[in-house]
Amino acid sequence: MKKFLVAAAGLVASGLGAMLLTSPVSAADLAARPYTKAPTPMVAAIYDWSGFYIGLNGGGGSSHNCWDLTANNGIALVPVPREGCHDATGGLAGGQIGYRWQSANWVFGVEAQGDWADLKGSSASATALIPFNNRTKIDGIGLFTGQVGYAWSSVLLYAKGGAAVTHNRYSNVFTVNNAFGNAGTEFNSASDTRWGGTIGAGIEVGFAPNWSVAAEYNHLFMGNHNIAFAATAIAVSRADNIHQDVDMATVRLNYRWGGPVIAKY
Repeated sequence: MKKFLVAAAGLVASGLGAMLLTSPVSAADLAARPYTKAPTPMVAAIYDWSGFYIGLNGGGGSSHNCWDLTANNGIALVPVPREGCHDATGGLAGGQIGYRWQSANWVFGVEAQGDWADLKGSSASATALIPFNNRTKIDGIGLFTGQVGYAWSSVLLYAKGGAAVTHNRYSNVFTVNNAFGNAGTEFNSASDTRWGGTIGAGIEVGFAPNWSVAAEYNHLFMGNHNIAFAATAIAVSRADNIHQDVDMATVRLNYRWGGPVIAKY
């Protein structure tokens, strides 16, 4: 019995020894863990308004025009008779080109804008012996402005101001049949190009790296001009002092280039 127990113990010891020799228990034999790079932190991006831009615009306008008759057939009139005022309204369309540069959230720029216009209106002259209307038409508007704005990433709120120019046509038209012509007959006309000032404001939103859309309002202070109407076969010469203001509202689409697309922090 004693010999049997010794033999059994020997077999168990031999088996444990074999297991220890064949089992991968050594720390040196363990496979190394693969290296994983730490995730890159998120980087925020902000829209940058710097660069040249070009675009199209369209909208509507209204011009307030007041006529005062200063001379008739070469004779100055004192006091000056007031003929009345009217609004010339209609559509306009054109384009703009400019440059902006951004510093922190502040945006500065310069711009030139030109628009074809069709602003028309008329009113009866308060001085007429034979009833007629004074008519005004604006067929062209130009703006040359500086800008300053504040940006919240892709949203820009800005103000602008500078010089303005309008091209105008003035005419007088009979409203009743008479010995000199029928109703609707134009008996004299004149035109002028006048310079003045403008102020305005707008909001612009970038919807792609280089594209933006804006809504803008401008008021034009065009002052007073003395307009001479030459004599015609059915009318004597006359002169009017015409005061003009213009309001215009447009939607604009701009494409920008030449500046960084985004700035990162």
